[in-house]
Amino acid sequence: MKSILALLLISMPGLAGAQGMDLRLPISLDADSTDYDGKNSMLMFRGLRLTQGNIGVEADLGRASKLDFQDSVWRFEGNVVIDVDDGHIECDAADLQFTDHQLRLATIQGSPATFRLKRPGSDEITYAEAGRLEYDIGTGIVEFSQDARITEGGNQISSNFLVYNIREQRIKAESSGGDDEKVKITYTPADPPAGLGIEAVEEGEDAVQQESSP
Repeated sequence: MKSILALLLISMPGLAGAQGMDLRLPISLDADSTDYDGKNSMLMFRGLRLTQGNIGVEADLGRASKLDFQDSVWRFEGNVVIDVDDGHIECDAADLQFTDHQLRLATIQGSPATFRLKRPGSDEITYAEAGRLEYDIGTGIVEFSQDARITEGGNQISSNFLVYNIREQRIKAESSGGDDEKVKITYTPADPPAGLGIEAVEEGEDAVQQESSP
C-alpha cells in the first residue's frame, strides 16, 4: 500500500513572494560569447547570465532554437545557478520554458541538484536536494524526485518523490512502500522552528496530525 505523508511548513514565505512578482518584466541576457549552429538551427551562449526581475540564471553554456522568449525552451548546462528571491538552486543542467516572455517552468537535473531557502528575518536555512526538480513558476509547485530530501534545522524528510506547494506551504512525500523507498522522517522535538506542523496521512486511514509547540 502506498503511504502518503504531508508536511506542513508554516513559515517558508521566501519563494512564495516570487509568485507575486510581475513576470512581464524585461529579460536581460549577457554572455561571454555567442555562436550560431546553422546545421541544427541552434544558438549557443558561453558564460551566460540571464535575468528577469528578481530571477537570475547563470551557466557555462546555454542553448536555444531562437532568441525569442515568446514560446521557447532554453537548455543550460554546466555549473547552473538559479536565484529566485531568497531561493538558490545549483545543478548540472536545467531546461527553462518561456511563454509570452515569462519564465513558466524549470526542469532541473543534478547529482544531486541542491536548493536552499533563507527565511526572511531569520538565519534558518531550508535545504533540499534531489536528482531532478520540476518547478512550475506560475503555480508555485516544486516536484523533487530521485532520492529527494528536505532539511530544516534538525528536521528532515526524505523520499523518492516530494511535492512542495509554495503557496499552500505544504510538502507531500510518496513512496511505493518498499523498504528502500519508504518515506523517512527525522524529527527533533527540542526547540523546533516556530509554526512547524506535521500532518501524516495513510491511505484508507484517518488523518493524524501532530503539531509542535509554537
